[in-house]
Amino acid sequence: MGSCRRSGTGGPSPRVTRTARPSRRPDVAVPLSRALVAEGLGTFALVFFGPGAAVVQAQTGALGHLGVAAVFGLTVTAVIAALAPISGAHINPAATFALTLAGKFPRARVLPYVAAQLLGAVLAAFVLLALFGLKGGLGVTVPAGSVAQAFVLELVLTFFLLLVALRSGLPWVVGGVVALGAAMGGPITGASMNPARSFGPALASGLWTAHWLYWAAPLLGAVLAVAANHVLSPTEPVEPRPHLAQEFQPEGEPT
Repeated sequence: MGSCRRSGTGGPSPRVTRTARPSRRPDVAVPLSRALVAEGLGTFALVFFGPGAAVVQAQTGALGHLGVAAVFGLTVTAVIAALAPISGAHINPAATFALTLAGKFPRARVLPYVAAQLLGAVLAAFVLLALFGLKGGLGVTVPAGSVAQAFVLELVLTFFLLLVALRSGLPWVVGGVVALGAAMGGPITGASMNPARSFGPALASGLWTAHWLYWAAPLLGAVLAVAANHVLSPTEPVEPRPHLAQEFQPEGEPT
């Protein structure tokens, strides 16, 4: 690079100058303060619209169970599409944990990201409390069956959500998996798949029944998703995938 080579006709070949492309990784290129604002706003939106839809359903019956699931999925899709270029749009401590285990996110930013996610969730839950009171329990996640049943269901739902996010990350795909999980598991566990989503409404409502499982199960699901993704792709992704929501492009990689 930068040298002058002779061509087959004896003349000098054109000088080729290459410039390094700036990194597109949100965790590298974007200041931490901006990334934290994006994570806080994204998680605020998730809790405001998702559990908010559950509250509206409890109050009016207008949405139905599948309608609430659709609101969750559409919210995640919109948030990822809007905020992934800034922060990666984790909006979920389990997603941040999974990306860190997979070596795709810097460890130094884990605690600030989780703090921003929890803050956004708490603020949204208290806004819902101010608007609706405790109708619908603010969409708090509480097991309808046994704790063991809820734990396994949350683990499996989170596992598939994060596996899909690690391998695809496209906004509509991740949002679709969230809607699918909410449709299937919502009546049993609330289909949290996200400790921040459970923490905000629990704090605002004061309902902490079996709250620990909404941390333990998603985090364990994250570990299993990373392990499964490594088995499926031990070195590189199957193919280049632009505009990923939750997997960052390696620094300096051409687009």
